[in-house]
Amino acid sequence: MSRPILIVGAGMFGSVMAERIASQLKRPVTVIDKRPHIGGNCWSEIDPETGIEFHKYGPHIFHTSNKEVWDYISQFTEWNNYQHHGWTRYQGKVYSLPINLQTINAFYGKNLSPEQARNFIAAEAAKEQIKEPQNLEEKAVSLIGRPLYEAFIRGYTIKQWEKDPRELAPEIITRLPVRFNYNGRYFNDRWEGIPLDGYGKMFERMLDDPLITVRLNTDWFDIRETVPSEALVIYTGPIDRFFDYRLGNLEWRTVKFEKIRYDIPDFQGAAIVNCSDADISYTRTSEYRHFHPERSILGKTVVFNEYSYFSSNDDDPYYPISTERNRSMYNSYKKIFIKNVIFGGRLGTYQYLDMDKAVHNALHDFEALQWG
Repeated sequence: MSRPILIVGAGMFGSVMAERIASQLKRPVTVIDKRPHIGGNCWSEIDPETGIEFHKYGPHIFHTSNKEVWDYISQFTEWNNYQHHGWTRYQGKVYSLPINLQTINAFYGKNLSPEQARNFIAAEAAKEQIKEPQNLEEKAVSLIGRPLYEAFIRGYTIKQWEKDPRELAPEIITRLPVRFNYNGRYFNDRWEGIPLDGYGKMFERMLDDPLITVRLNTDWFDIRETVPSEALVIYTGPIDRFFDYRLGNLEWRTVKFEKIRYDIPDFQGAAIVNCSDADISYTRTSEYRHFHPERSILGKTVVFNEYSYFSSNDDDPYYPISTERNRSMYNSYKKIFIKNVIFGGRLGTYQYLDMDKAVHNALHDFEALQWG
């Protein structure tokens, strides 16, 4: 008789693992989640007053250039044609984001060609002669120069992470592309979209297998003493909490949302508008009707202002904070051997993972595991 398998967390990593175990190994698997729904932070639902589908834990746009990932996840959903174009407000003006030729010309009041803009930004970046960036600020300045960094990166970063950018790892800023044309698409990936009938339905289909048992409103820390010692546990929660913080608390960021309804059909004209001003406390405003342009939704709209703050042990952590202290502590936790336990997902591996990376990691880990 094969050993029981328990997956802690019904988010992207846990759901993919459960689907693979059931469909490929034909083995029963139990998935538990402390929340009242599946899907983790990707969960979406309908706002009852406006009929608009919103993402309960902040905007999620699926994008990937990995064909294996795209083909796999597309088994469970059709996609709309949404392509994300970002915007940011700074000192009363709106600019295209990521930084591109429109952003550069509008900010500097110029009419540069692509080649002129490339040379201009290279000259701005060279002023501080940063050869080997050691932190986020140095990396950003080395890419775009001090003025653009101060306008669009510094204030937002401080609000998002509540850390001086000089304390943060340089690789964080590499998520933001810089272009010298008028391409305003936020992502460069080949495939992009929002599930046509929502993330909730996508996860329901992924877990719709008689071999998969889902138990919601079930916290691992309430039941772990009852789990058989021979069971394989795939844990996708915070790794420091799993070990009862014995080596210390990792730092996490979490978010809260201010929900506002308006009796107008469109509030801001775009799905997401960032706020780069340091003296305005929210980081961005999301208006979810724009994620589904294929849907006919009239009348009211609903927006969410997003605020970032440090996560306490009682909060749901969202983002790992990539500092030297945190990376060292995580590596120490990772070295602790626990028989029959596998850590995965953003929280279990203390990584900022886009959804496609979580799917890829789950598919890879499934293939690599020795299933006994």
